[in-house]
Amino acid sequence: MTTGTVNPVLRVAPAAPAEAAAHFRASLAFHADVSDVAAALAADGDPGFVVLDSRSTEAWDQGHIPGAVHLPTALVPEQAAGLLDPTVPVVTYCWGPGCNGATRAALALAELGYRVKEMLGGFEYWVREGFEFETWRGRERRVPDALTAPVEGGDCGC
Repeated sequence: MTTGTVNPVLRVAPAAPAEAAAHFRASLAFHADVSDVAAALAADGDPGFVVLDSRSTEAWDQGHIPGAVHLPTALVPEQAAGLLDPTVPVVTYCWGPGCNGATRAALALAELGYRVKEMLGGFEYWVREGFEFETWRGRERRVPDALTAPVEGGDCGC
């Protein structure tokens, strides 16, 4: 690196610690990790939230999180009230990181007055981390991908 040249990472200076803390705290208010959702669902008792699959019926039939509510994003405004308790937080998911259906569903739910979080990684990472899922054939589970679930049980150890 030549004198006076700033690398691309530091071209924009990192935020002050207090600003960074506020940003990351806010991020956690909007997002849930796949392994955290799985752990909460596997624990005894009510997890305190409902999981909502915002994908198409065809995608739902290919596989979904056990116990999830199926409500495609486009139908949220018309059907949420008939399927969801407005006092229970909702965790939305879609296919994976390349899909914004869960984000759009979360927005629609928030606009209707629901408390909502988006599950990072979506169904793709649920399967890649080795958690059980349902299809029209019954329950299935795949071997965890060592790059996404390097620790026994699918927890990234974060």
